[in-house]
Amino acid sequence: MITTNTILTGLTFLAVFFGVFGFNLLVSDVLERSRKRRLKELESEMLARQKVRARDTVQAFNSASLGKLVQEAEMDQLNERQTMAERLEAMCDRADLHCSPVILFASGAAISATGAAVVYILTRNVAYAVGIAIPISMLPFLYVAYRQHKRTEMLRSQLPDSLELMSRVLRAGQTITQAMKVISTEFHAPIASEFALCYEQQNLGLSAEMALRDLSRRTRILEIQIFVMALMVHRQTGGNLTELLDRLADLIRKRYRMRGKIRSLTAEGRLQAVILLALPVFMYILLLVISREYALELLNHPGLIAGALVMMGLGALWIRKIVNFDF
Repeated sequence: MITTNTILTGLTFLAVFFGVFGFNLLVSDVLERSRKRRLKELESEMLARQKVRARDTVQAFNSASLGKLVQEAEMDQLNERQTMAERLEAMCDRADLHCSPVILFASGAAISATGAAVVYILTRNVAYAVGIAIPISMLPFLYVAYRQHKRTEMLRSQLPDSLELMSRVLRAGQTITQAMKVISTEFHAPIASEFALCYEQQNLGLSAEMALRDLSRRTRILEIQIFVMALMVHRQTGGNLTELLDRLADLIRKRYRMRGKIRSLTAEGRLQAVILLALPVFMYILLLVISREYALELLNHPGLIAGALVMMGLGALWIRKIVNFDF
């Protein structure tokens, strides 16, 4: 027989359950609205920033010799003529980091000095402090390279869909410039920001050829360079641009799938590299726990430590060469 206490308990449970459920829906709705509002603000800031970059780029192009700019855009070894500061600035741009080479060097120096000070306080050994300061000073540059790699992969993954959308826009009777504007509004960064900048450059008076060349130079991605070259050839020879974009999107998608297949086939080799590089460090930490005096004896032989680090670095480079290749 169902008692009054049982009914009250069930009603209390249902009230608490639906109360928590409703509160969760309310909080989720508020957070979702806040997220959408923030996304709109970020998109507006991105478009405004790209307009400023486009205006600066157009002014730079107008102040330089057009023939010289075209010659530089056609050179395959542009990086060899750049200074280290220019290369670092280009890396920061491709990584979408708003920092200068001076900030990178300052960050590396600060991290290096902090790490060296900590090691010297713990060991009272200048050699160890210097030895740890040199590698950790590269951390800001490694972070920029990592961000650049992630952004490049995101661009590659977004490019086939963006080309198909561009093809549909062209079939609707719009121009290639309008198609770039549609991509900048329908897609998320980074492909949206790159095409928004390209659109704004043309909107401010830069020729389509120079804007496309600048897109290829900024990204340094083979697939985008193929896209730019295809558009330039089409502008000179004519033809069915929509069919060209569809075939190009299919080609890039197949290349992306092949890249993913290669990464899956070489995953075991990369995992072995991580294990082999981490094993000596892990074993030394284990020795410090088991037999601290025996493990600390290694610190009296810095030559052995340096030799081990050099051999580990060479092994890492060798494995990287095996599991990474162009196609």
